[in-house]
Amino acid sequence: MTGLWTVLAAAVSFVIAGVMGIWLIPFLKKIHFGQTIREEGPKWHNSKQGTPIMGGFLFITASLVAGTACIILYHVFGVQETTLMSAKIFAGMFMAAAFGAIGFIDDYIKAVKKRSLGLTAIQKLILQFVVAIAYLVTIALFGGKTETFIPFCGMLDIGIFYYPISAILIVGVVNAANLTDGIDGLDGSVTFFMTIFFMLIASYVSRMGVSIMSAALAGGCLGFLLWNFHPAKVFMGDTGSLYLGGYVCALAFALDMPIMLILICMIYIVEMFSVILQVLYFKATKGKRLFKMSPIHHHFEMCGWSEMKIVIIFSVFTVICGALAFIIVVYGNYRIPSFSVG
Repeated sequence: MTGLWTVLAAAVSFVIAGVMGIWLIPFLKKIHFGQTIREEGPKWHNSKQGTPIMGGFLFITASLVAGTACIILYHVFGVQETTLMSAKIFAGMFMAAAFGAIGFIDDYIKAVKKRSLGLTAIQKLILQFVVAIAYLVTIALFGGKTETFIPFCGMLDIGIFYYPISAILIVGVVNAANLTDGIDGLDGSVTFFMTIFFMLIASYVSRMGVSIMSAALAGGCLGFLLWNFHPAKVFMGDTGSLYLGGYVCALAFALDMPIMLILICMIYIVEMFSVILQVLYFKATKGKRLFKMSPIHHHFEMCGWSEMKIVIIFSVFTVICGALAFIIVVYGNYRIPSFSVG
């Protein structure tokens, strides 16, 4: 019976996101909220100039509505979870929405000012750390502990170090998700597979509220991809990419296994480090480039890969990483909680 709410969350979210695109995309075009292409980007991306941004509202609305409704129904007709578990779920959704709001401000500046850059890097980081810290404080107020899953070691309490490490991890993953959004269908596709594996892990450890939450975003991503696959009719914008990063972080923290973000979200991490390495190498060699262009998906574009090929290869890589993460949870001495029965 519990699986019903997971399937329902995915299905409802998919329908909401898919149907919303019918009127949201023309509306965004009407108000001239179009993409401004970076001058230093691939030249063939110039044809995407003016494509509506803020399409992330499709999966944001879908996942929040479907996820919240199905989780509440699950609690009403299913098993009651602890106050702490419910706090982790709903505070996590609020955190994702707050990151999406930061992205919206950034997109709004881009659309209105017609600049490829919106908020400054410092402004983004300050706002993002405020959101991450607020989330961690909220969980602590509801009795959250500083225990975290360490593969093959079980649940370990890392004490006061938990909070600064967690804040840095959340902000890092959120920005990595943002960097992954650069070609049609990429960010939505890899995030879809990430949420699928979080859903499987949550089901295995009997945290069905998190499973429903995961399914809601998975369905929303699929509905969004109906409009975002190449050639994209809409882009998610920073509104969507920051929301995705915040949401997957919320899933990991609700499962008490933030360390698994490193494996499940490996594509995010690779994209982020490709930018860091490019900058460091450029400075160290006084102008030479390690990659033809960063983030790394642009490097493969410059090597002649099509956008669809990049999406497929990166998605397969995400599936492999997700499968490894699931195996690690199954055999890695994770303590299945007794307070939530699947």
